[in-house]
Amino acid sequence: MASTDIQGLSQLLEASLDPRQNKQAEAAITQQQSQPGFSLALLRIVAANSLPPNIRLASALYFKNFVKRNWVDEDGNYKLPLDEVTAIKQELIGLMVAVPPNIQAQLGEAISAIADSDFWERWETLVDDLISRLTPDNAMVNNGVLQVAHSIFKRWRPLFRSDQLFTEINHVLSKFSSPFLTLMGNTDSVISKSQNDPAALKETFRTLNLIIKLFYDLSCQDLPPVFEDNIAAISSLLHKYLVYDNSALHTDDDSESGVLEYVKAGIFEVLMLYTQKYEDAFGPQLGQFIESTWNFLMSVGLETKYDILVSRALQFLTSVAGIPQHAQAFNNQQVLVQIIDKVVLPNLSLRESDVELFEDEPIEFIRRDLEGSDNDTRRRAATTFLRQLMSRFEELVTTTAKTYIDNYLHVYANDKSNWKSKDTAVYLFSAIAAKGTATAAQGVLSVNPNVNILEFFQKHIADDLAGDAELILKVDAIKFVYVFRSQLTPQLWHAAFPLLVNHLGNANYVIHTYAAIAVERALFMTDNNRQSIIPSNDVVAASKDLVQHLFTLITKNSAPEKIQENEFLMKCVMRVLIFIREGVLPITDIVLTSFINITKVIRHNPSNPRFQYYLFESIGALIRFAGPTQNAKLETALYDPFAAILQDDVQEFIPYVFQLFAALLESNPSGELTSYYKALLAPILMPSLWESKGNVPALVRLLTAVISRGPQDIVQSNQVEPILGIFQKLVSTKAHEAYSFELIESVIAHIPLEALQQYFVEIVKLMLTRLSNSKTELFSQRFIAFYHFISARQDKGLGADFFINITDQVQHDVFKQVYLSIILPDTQKLPRPLDRKTAVVSYTKTLTDSRAFIDRYPNGWGLTCNHLLELLANPPVPPTQDDIIPDQDVDEVGFGVGFTQLNTCKRQPRDPFPEVTDVKSWVGRYMREANGRHSGRISRLVEERLSPQAKAGLAEYLAG
Repeated sequence: MASTDIQGLSQLLEASLDPRQNKQAEAAITQQQSQPGFSLALLRIVAANSLPPNIRLASALYFKNFVKRNWVDEDGNYKLPLDEVTAIKQELIGLMVAVPPNIQAQLGEAISAIADSDFWERWETLVDDLISRLTPDNAMVNNGVLQVAHSIFKRWRPLFRSDQLFTEINHVLSKFSSPFLTLMGNTDSVISKSQNDPAALKETFRTLNLIIKLFYDLSCQDLPPVFEDNIAAISSLLHKYLVYDNSALHTDDDSESGVLEYVKAGIFEVLMLYTQKYEDAFGPQLGQFIESTWNFLMSVGLETKYDILVSRALQFLTSVAGIPQHAQAFNNQQVLVQIIDKVVLPNLSLRESDVELFEDEPIEFIRRDLEGSDNDTRRRAATTFLRQLMSRFEELVTTTAKTYIDNYLHVYANDKSNWKSKDTAVYLFSAIAAKGTATAAQGVLSVNPNVNILEFFQKHIADDLAGDAELILKVDAIKFVYVFRSQLTPQLWHAAFPLLVNHLGNANYVIHTYAAIAVERALFMTDNNRQSIIPSNDVVAASKDLVQHLFTLITKNSAPEKIQENEFLMKCVMRVLIFIREGVLPITDIVLTSFINITKVIRHNPSNPRFQYYLFESIGALIRFAGPTQNAKLETALYDPFAAILQDDVQEFIPYVFQLFAALLESNPSGELTSYYKALLAPILMPSLWESKGNVPALVRLLTAVISRGPQDIVQSNQVEPILGIFQKLVSTKAHEAYSFELIESVIAHIPLEALQQYFVEIVKLMLTRLSNSKTELFSQRFIAFYHFISARQDKGLGADFFINITDQVQHDVFKQVYLSIILPDTQKLPRPLDRKTAVVSYTKTLTDSRAFIDRYPNGWGLTCNHLLELLANPPVPPTQDDIIPDQDVDEVGFGVGFTQLNTCKRQPRDPFPEVTDVKSWVGRYMREANGRHSGRISRLVEERLSPQAKAGLAEYLAG
């Protein structure tokens, strides 16, 4: 790119930071992305010291996102020209060591994305390049190098063991581990020399922080031999910095952790890893760390800047307590009293900073307080530690903790202004009452037999839930119900539920949000017969007020980011609609209007993926339950807001919109393709829409729904070829292969055969090419299912002979090889029951009606019969239509501009042969009829071509 382009691009980047012109600027940048050298121009801007820092950072961000989207395709082939790929790799490392930390972080992510596909075989010079740049004492250069190394090696942390992974790790260790240990020693020396130079000390501590992270990366899968050989020296260094202090590294702000805290927190993470995975090698070093951790926890202040450190220290002690020989140190009443008194209670008790958070940042308070949403709170870590001790010494921990609980409750009973004492008591009780991990669906499932949860609820919680109490005690009461929801009796639930609903009316943000969380889970709960614990009629009767009130809370502040701030309220709306089902019909207008108004506002600034997910699940629920009777109303009302989302290219919403359009069409009882959808068809066939990976599953869903309703319209509008063009694009990539089969099966099932005849050879040729060039297990399974899909449809003019005829036109007799090496051996492995059922129908019709299997493949007839008997030995039982909407744990949903499945309007698998209810009796009946139809031919073939064993197996079907 010429320098003028760089100047123009930097101006566009500057404009993209201005809310008034960012849309136009981003569109202009997107247009430039296809020009050669675009990525290198971004790097030149990042490197330009003369440009303002915000433009350089914006360029680094664009570069990172550009690389993530455009480095390789699904099959790992480069999408950029090779010279550009080489230039990027050559420039990146040098740039990393020269830019400020905030830009380093963005470039580090880009390098990590490149490494995903290229490291190490296609970038084998990288480790040598990094090592060559390390210096004995230049912290800024070293930090850049280590940041690159960490951005690549941290990818190993969550991966499962594999030969490929260990080859990569060994490649790195063989080159990197010795220089790394040298750098560790050098950094220690530089720190010693920099005691009185705060600036140098801070910069070198950043180096130490990265060294600790890398030490974890390099050890995460297995203990490197070089670390094991030097374990005493490494432990000595880690211990030195675990207890190290220097006032120059202290932050002025009590709420802001500094580099000293992060280094120590990183050391605790390393200690946890080595305690849990390498105790045999590391065990002799543990004692010094346990003692120092105790001393630290006994003396640390309550300031929030130490929260991450206290959490990690407690997590380390938790892992120590998980090892039998170390746990015995805690098996003593005196020690436990000291632990609870000096370590657990100070970190369980509510601090002033927690109360401030409750008042000033309520949504942050909720996220931290909720089970599993944040592991770095002191309360969570102290609770986990106590529970680990309890799992070893249940009675001792329980009796010791009960003394404290009773004492705190007594203090509160004597003076209600001591409400913090009761808060601590409730928290401590919850900590010892629950065993195991609370589940997202049911809360605490296993409880400590030495405590009585219902008695505690009735004595100490029920009044706070029903009456006037300090705000945080009300939150405690609601949270208690939420956490122990599976332990409450139906009678208690019937009393508690209306109280929770009343708390939705509380003006306090935390209270009404917690009430929404508890109401949502209560509506999700069922008894052993899958019946709801809360009476359905009660909720239906109150649903109008309930949803109106929730919408009022959501839209209290009209700014887009405030409306979508609180996903818990929208999740509660979703659950109410799923719960009341067709009970939504009388309030459809209210619900629909609210959804449309919210969508219109937040589409301008989508900022909370969880809120968006629950919003669109809620619209899906409305379509599912109101669609069959109020379809026209929903179509009319939703068209404009959905069209606006497509028009404005709101990428976060588009995959949801396509799913909802499909659900609307499928819920229309007329069975016709209305003009509404005819108008949609041309735009959804535009190739540009299919470029986005996240759109593909939703577009296939919508397109297959349209095909099933309007095959004649598609033929008349000459849209068969564009649809087959999309199939061709999808079938060529591993990422979309499953969707390609979904699409082509829908086309063949609904479009008249004569309109497809000329394309069949090309369709099968594309599949066979993939099978021979880049077969995956999924592709193979879907191809086998596709074969049976064709073979089983003789009544539609298809069948096994039709398929053989097509493959002959691709390559003469290629069918024989495919049938013997893929279809016959692997049909039994088909995972989906409906595919297995189709295979039974396919094999049966092949045996009864295929000419090719009688004349051309006589051995194939017997083999097919054997495989049919094998399938029937364990006959497929297709799933019954389940009306339960599965609950998705939103924390496990990978959000981003991608595809997220909506469960409320998920398409149920369709049985292509619903008339075949019992496959065994159907096979017998069909074969006997065919035997009569063909004058006893099947009986003769059985005699001529089957083994005695197979004859006996088939005899029961033919006998009837």
